[in-house]
Amino acid sequence: MVSQNAKTNQSPIFKHPDFASWFERIKKNAALPAILAPGHSPLTYEGLKKHINTFIKTLRGFGVSRKHRVALISPNGPEMASSFISVISCAACAPLNPAYKKEEYDFYLTDLKADAIIVHSLLDSPVREVAREKKIPIIELIPTNDRCAGGFDLKGEPFAVASNDDMPEPEDTALILHTSGTTSRPKMVPLSQKNIFTSAYNIGKTLQLSSQDRCLNMMPLFHIHGLMAALLASFNVFSNVVCTPGFSDDSFFSWVNEFHPTWYTAVPTIHQSVLQLAEANPKMVESTDFRLIRSSSSSLPPQVMKRLETIFNVPVIEAYGMSEAAHQMTSNLLPPKVRKPGSVGVAAGPDVAIMDEKGNLLPKEKTGEVVIRGENVMLEYENNTDANNKAFSQGWFHTGDQGYFDADGYLFLTGRLKELINRGGQKISPREIDEVLMDHPSVSQAVAFAIPHQRLGEAVGTAVVLKKEETVSEQDLRWFAAERLAPYKVPQQIVFLDRIPKGATGKLQRIGLADTLSHLLKPEYIAPRNEIEKELAGIWSEVLGVKPIGIYDNFFAKGGDSLLAARVRAGILQTFQIDLPVGTLFHNPTLKALAEVLAQYRAKTITDETLLNLLSKVEDLSEDQAKQLLDE
Repeated sequence: MVSQNAKTNQSPIFKHPDFASWFERIKKNAALPAILAPGHSPLTYEGLKKHINTFIKTLRGFGVSRKHRVALISPNGPEMASSFISVISCAACAPLNPAYKKEEYDFYLTDLKADAIIVHSLLDSPVREVAREKKIPIIELIPTNDRCAGGFDLKGEPFAVASNDDMPEPEDTALILHTSGTTSRPKMVPLSQKNIFTSAYNIGKTLQLSSQDRCLNMMPLFHIHGLMAALLASFNVFSNVVCTPGFSDDSFFSWVNEFHPTWYTAVPTIHQSVLQLAEANPKMVESTDFRLIRSSSSSLPPQVMKRLETIFNVPVIEAYGMSEAAHQMTSNLLPPKVRKPGSVGVAAGPDVAIMDEKGNLLPKEKTGEVVIRGENVMLEYENNTDANNKAFSQGWFHTGDQGYFDADGYLFLTGRLKELINRGGQKISPREIDEVLMDHPSVSQAVAFAIPHQRLGEAVGTAVVLKKEETVSEQDLRWFAAERLAPYKVPQQIVFLDRIPKGATGKLQRIGLADTLSHLLKPEYIAPRNEIEKELAGIWSEVLGVKPIGIYDNFFAKGGDSLLAARVRAGILQTFQIDLPVGTLFHNPTLKALAEVLAQYRAKTITDETLLNLLSKVEDLSEDQAKQLLDE
């Protein structure tokens, strides 16, 4: 299925696809506030324009041309916002995570071939040491003392002949990002002025943003989500942005009450935290002025979407984005148009289609890889021929995501192709498991991921966070999942956490979670302690070909599957004369749990036989009557 835009192979007409045209429009919007921040007075668009002009003059004097690459390192906040928009006014900006270690800065500055770095003067960072070692000019960003949001001075030395360049052209590189590099070397994503301003336009159009809106930004501004959806989409329509240090449980409602934002955009983990705050502080919710809430960068559980909408009484708009598309690709729509929980909406800018492994575009309701093309999509990865050969074909960019369009043209993602769990050739979508477990009344968060399996290659593991003051056992959750999922999709190991590890941008990281939680997935060895556990361990060892077997070992994690489980069941019947129900091992996968079930069966068998024998000897009581009395 191809989005409507693809019918003419043309993207929509964008009135302002570059920096220069936006800068010119500031004249008519000069008095409007642009940047707000806690503890600061607002910076107007007129003030921002003067600031940018001073910035351009200073950097050009240092020798920075529009082709140069400037790395930007600053904590989240108003200076990061104003410096980003200033850098893209005269050069290519490469925002870097201020929490990076020395080795990470060494890699990124080398890969970027950075011509200069701008670093916040109050930031104690190893980037200065790396820059000196590499002889990269350092420009200090010094916040001004007037407490105006986003105000700063620059301190540095000229490193080249002063440049007379004009503002960048639409095709010039504006923003350089790196992919996360979870499973491979990070790839460099160069986005042009046209790419980013096209995307900003798309987001504003989708959300119907205007100069009357105010965005509360809690996303990091070294990441595409915060830069595009919160910052540039707001600037493009001359609305204003509240630039916070990042999400805070303690500050969220105080920011909301102080600034009265009309919307915010965030990743699902932040939404879940906001939801917990709102449920604990219902009176705080009454004073909010939200017009909408936006979610992107990873899948939002439908349960969270429903609860957010109920509590805040506003639409929650889930969108789908990635760095290579300058963020937004599809989005759900504002009322009265339809938004579908579990869907990432309709094409919202670029052309979007579903492609099979042979390169054929698929019709609606067929599952395949999501592919895109359009004005906001990068032309290529930089210096990475192999990645480009894999990512681009027939004019389409391959997102690496799997999904399908429903009959109404709404896109449903079934998972990242590299995150799908390959259980002996059966491809399992982690998101499906997440959503099932999230329906359990005790579960706050659930993230399924692949765990190593000796025979099947991969099996299903799940990390779970419970709601406050709730308790539930692994076995209960497995039973709950088994009633709603095919047997091979039921998690074989469940670990309970206070919080699930997240990446620097707040996104949950499925890939690598098995390694992160390995200490929980591989329990300490404790030898069998009684006759039943010892006999059962012997059966497991024979069936699995693995020694030793501890009481907390998980049958499936040790290499078991449904066929081997049948052999264990047969071994139990032969050894214990107990014919277990077929699903018993499946729901009691540890040696200890299964041994306890066997002990219960053995005790019940002895008790029933003893009572039946005694009751049968009672005068005038038939055997059938004795059995009936025993049942009662």
